[in-house]
Amino acid sequence: MNNWAMALRNIGRNKRRSLLAILSVTISILVVIFADGFISGVIDSMIRNVTKDDTGHVNVVTEAYRERERFMPASASLKDSNALIAAIEKTPGLEGKIDKVVARVQFGVILSSDTQTKAARGIAGDPETERDLLMLDKVLLPGSAYCDKMGTAIVGVKLANDLGLKVGDTLKIVTEKADYGLGFKKFRISGLFKTGLDIFDDSTFQVGLDDARELLGLGKGASQVLVMLKNYRNADADAKLIAASLATRGFDNLSVRSWTNIGDTARIIQLAAQIYFVIELVIAFLGAFIIANVMMMVVLERRREIGILKSMGMENRRVLGLFLAEGTMLGLMGGVTGALLGTGLNILLSIHGIDFSSMTSGTGVPMDNIVRPVVHPLQVLALFCMGVGISVIVAYLPSRSAARMDPIDAIRSV
Repeated sequence: MNNWAMALRNIGRNKRRSLLAILSVTISILVVIFADGFISGVIDSMIRNVTKDDTGHVNVVTEAYRERERFMPASASLKDSNALIAAIEKTPGLEGKIDKVVARVQFGVILSSDTQTKAARGIAGDPETERDLLMLDKVLLPGSAYCDKMGTAIVGVKLANDLGLKVGDTLKIVTEKADYGLGFKKFRISGLFKTGLDIFDDSTFQVGLDDARELLGLGKGASQVLVMLKNYRNADADAKLIAASLATRGFDNLSVRSWTNIGDTARIIQLAAQIYFVIELVIAFLGAFIIANVMMMVVLERRREIGILKSMGMENRRVLGLFLAEGTMLGLMGGVTGALLGTGLNILLSIHGIDFSSMTSGTGVPMDNIVRPVVHPLQVLALFCMGVGISVIVAYLPSRSAARMDPIDAIRSV
C-alpha cells in the first residue's frame, strides 16, 4: 500500500479530529480568498474615486500644460479635444477596453460679488458625464439645481459664504483666456454643494464645458482628456498604445500618462496591498497550525504503530512521507472546500455589490460607494496553493519527529 492510500485510511481513523483540521483550513482559506476579493474591490473603488476626480486612468495633456500643470494655463490647452477623443476611441488594441473618454477644463479665476473677491478653481466638463465622475450633483444642498444649463454654475458652500452668495445670485468670473486676453462671464448660481473637503467646498465651482470654452476662448479645446478604462490594471500598457496611436495620427507634443505615473496614489495603494497580503498570510498560518496540532497528536498516539512499521523495515524517508501525505491531504480537502466557498461568496457579492453609502453619508464626499469583490481565477489558485503549502510546512515538524523515532523506544513507550 502506498503512502497516499495509507494516509487516506489513517485520516478516516479519527473522523472528528480530521474534520476539525479540515474545517480550520476551510475557514482560513475561505476568509483569505474572500478578504482578497473584497480588498481588491475596495482598491478598485479607491482608484476609481481618485482617478475620476483628477487624472482618469490615462491622462492626455500637452507637454507645455504638463510642465505648468499647477498653474492650469489655458494657453497650453489641447486645441481640438473632440478630434483627440475620436482618435483615442479608435486606438488599435483598445476595442472594448474603454469605459469613457471625456474632455475636462480646469482653470484659475478671480471670483467676485458686490463686495468680495476670491481666487478659486473652475472645473468644467460635459454636465451629464460629470454626474458619473465628479458626482457633485449628489452633494447639492436643499434648494439647489445642477449646472446642466448654459450660464449656470454650482459653487462650494464655503466659497459662496466667503463671497456672500446664495442660490440665484450672479457669479462674476474674470480670468486669462487662451490668447492671453481677459475673459469675463456672468453665471447664475443654480446650486451650492458641500463635500466636507476644503479643496472643493472652499475654492471650487463647476460649470458646463461649453461655458468654459466660451469664457477661455478655447474653441473645441480642453485642458485635458481623461480616459476611463474598464480595467485600470492595464493603464500602463494602454497609455503606451494611446501615445503611439496618437503620434501616428499627427497629434504632436502630447503628454500621455497612466494614473500610476502621476502623483503618489499608486505608491500608497501598492503599500496598502502589501500590508493586506501579510494579513492574509497570517490568517492562512493560523488556520494551518490546527493541522500541526492534529499531526502532533497523531504522532504521539501512534508511537507503537510507528515503531512496529520501522522494525518491519519501513525507512525513515517513507515514514516522513506518510505523515506529510496526511498533512497534505488535510490541507487539500480544507483548501478545496474553502476555495470553492470563498470564490462563490465573492461571485455572489460582485453581482449585487456591497453598498457603503450609509457609512460614508456623514462625510458628504462625492464618491462611488458600491464595492464589488473581485474574482481573479489565478489569484484564487495562488491563494489555494499558498494555503496547502502552509499546511505541508506546519505538518513537517511532527512528521520529522515520527520519522526519527527509535523503533524499540517507540514500541516500549506504550
